[in-house]
Amino acid sequence: MLKIEKLNKSYGASKALTNLDLEVSKGVVFGLLGPNGAGKTTLIRIINQIIEGDSGQVYLNGELLAPKHISQIGYLPEERGLYKKMKVWDQMLYFARLKGLSPADAKLKIKFWLDKLEMSTWKDKKIEDLSKGMAQKVQFISTIIHNPPLLILDEPFSGFDPVNAEIIKNEILELKEKGTTVILSTHRMESVELLCDQVAMINRSQKILDGTIKQVKSSYRPEVFTITIDQIKQPIPPEWAAKQDETSYHFTLPLSGKTPNQLLHELMEYGEVAQFREVIPSMEEIFIHQVKSTENG
Repeated sequence: MLKIEKLNKSYGASKALTNLDLEVSKGVVFGLLGPNGAGKTTLIRIINQIIEGDSGQVYLNGELLAPKHISQIGYLPEERGLYKKMKVWDQMLYFARLKGLSPADAKLKIKFWLDKLEMSTWKDKKIEDLSKGMAQKVQFISTIIHNPPLLILDEPFSGFDPVNAEIIKNEILELKEKGTTVILSTHRMESVELLCDQVAMINRSQKILDGTIKQVKSSYRPEVFTITIDQIKQPIPPEWAAKQDETSYHFTLPLSGKTPNQLLHELMEYGEVAQFREVIPSMEEIFIHQVKSTENG
């Protein structure tokens, strides 16, 4: 869906993007990660043609990015942009018409989404009279109203309570199932774990990580297992630093050159293995590790 080659952007002496290469497959949720000031917003603005890169290319569906592609992209910015004095219906109609929908199609789609997100009773309310979460829903609908094949969401869960965050999460997954490609920029790593198929991380203008969630997690596996043993047959070695409760011993062990099966077989000599689970780092742990490594490197 999206291919970026050797993209560079500087603001004076400050580099925002440095030789960035990136590929986003069709029909996936792609997590764009990085700390504040890493270059994510600059990249999003270039894709949306708000600003231009200094050098490099951006391709959408195999074509060099051009003004005609603006209608194929839906963009939900982190800093929301609604007209506070406008009514909900008028606001959505305005954005739908900007995206090229006819008045008839726009009205049908607005009614569909207001009904789906249970907002029909709010259609004549002014934006300034809405709660932050309700205004976020208006912005979300306005972003997807024209069924764009590429959807860019910058911190889409900001301002939502857990119930409405779940509603938006499910809508994102449903859009993906229908073939929409979603770029999700967020600091909420639990959302990345739940939603994303692929991720890339940018820090200090450069890409420092790229791959599927499974690939990324696999590359950071420490090969350490958490273990619980019941019904002890022989004493647990003191170097294992096991914690004991009334019936069990709990500890962690590295593979140390063994296969998991070999380690499990050895552990069975000490008692009944009640738990044998590999420690897999979370995306939040990987995020923190990568950022710190880059800062120290």
